[in-house]
Amino acid sequence: MGGAARDWLRGVPAKDFDWAVPDPAGAAQELARVSGGAAFPLDEERGYWRVSAPGGVQHDLVPLPVDVTADLLRRDFTVNALGVWADGRVLDPAGGRADLRSRRLRMVSRENLRADPLRAWRAARFEGTLGFRLEAGTEAAVREVALDLGAGRLPMPARERVRDELHALLGSPEAARGVARLEELGLLVLTVPEVREGLGVAQGGFHHLDVFGHSLEALHQLLARRPDAPLTLRWAALLHDVGKARTRAVDPVTGRVSFHGHERVGADLSAGILTRLKLPGDDVRRVSALVGAHMLPLPANEREARRFVHRRRDLLPDLLSLMLADREAARGPSSSEASRRAYARGFERVLAALEEQPTPPPPLLDGQAIMALLGIPPGPRVGVAARALAEAAALGEVTTPDGARAFVRAWAERTPSS
Repeated sequence: MGGAARDWLRGVPAKDFDWAVPDPAGAAQELARVSGGAAFPLDEERGYWRVSAPGGVQHDLVPLPVDVTADLLRRDFTVNALGVWADGRVLDPAGGRADLRSRRLRMVSRENLRADPLRAWRAARFEGTLGFRLEAGTEAAVREVALDLGAGRLPMPARERVRDELHALLGSPEAARGVARLEELGLLVLTVPEVREGLGVAQGGFHHLDVFGHSLEALHQLLARRPDAPLTLRWAALLHDVGKARTRAVDPVTGRVSFHGHERVGADLSAGILTRLKLPGDDVRRVSALVGAHMLPLPANEREARRFVHRRRDLLPDLLSLMLADREAARGPSSSEASRRAYARGFERVLAALEEQPTPPPPLLDGQAIMALLGIPPGPRVGVAARALAEAAALGEVTTPDGARAFVRAWAERTPSS
């Protein structure tokens, strides 16, 4: 039933199956046995079971409804109001097969959309992931849901549910178009309003789009080059300039526009946005770090390239992908072939340094050795000295324990303790 039936009729392999059966518990346990998966109850009181099978395939099993047709007519869209009987007969009470052929996304009813407002986000997601187009009446109903949500006439879905729809959309090759569609439908203001702050914020210089359009183009450029980009990198591309609207300044004499510190403001905003959407802490920190680092200057020589790699190793190669997407999305009057070549050379230096030293060199002195050498107790100064030594080793300035001891002594002499 539902999406699995839709995908089967489209000739697309399904990974999420909904089954209506007389005995969900027994069927789940048998399915787990034959598939090599694991069965567990989702809601024992209602008899809902799930089987997680190999290959990321998921089966949800529920009791067979008294009226299967009525159950399907409570679904969101006609292409999801489809069922397939065990003998292969198709149940299509809402005309979903015709909509599949026409690549049309049509609601089963206006009431169904309003019964679960998350279906408005699902409409945008299905357009992006299925390549369908909302028919006019359904689009009007989705816009109405968005307006009523904003006005408090409908309850907002749980943030986790909105996040999951947004992640499904961002995971699509057409993620940038999907985000633009959220804006067109009035849903982006309910999801990530900070991104909308870039609408109409002109930039000039290297940029030919406003901040909002540039952010979407950067996401598009990222996926054109890295279609397998992880979700954190997709978020970073979308949010990399989210701080620009709040840092925009105009020089009163020259009229020149600037966005000084937008990467730092953007890093903080990104952390707040993703925390609000309840992403895991590690993901929040990574996206924030990428946004905060995307304006770093690229190295002009090999030594600077080794330092760049040493200091940002944990963000590579994602940081380079973000910086390239940002650069390729900017084609304003200041952009030139010469500037693009210079940028490319900086990338090549970083990649060469990363290839030369794919992992950090082992420490030449540990904390205990540094404390003994300097005659100091445990504390922050030990960590500062260790980090300075690690960078010197990464740059090839120190290669032996004797050299490391000489380096630490010299460092201590020129860096007096406070």
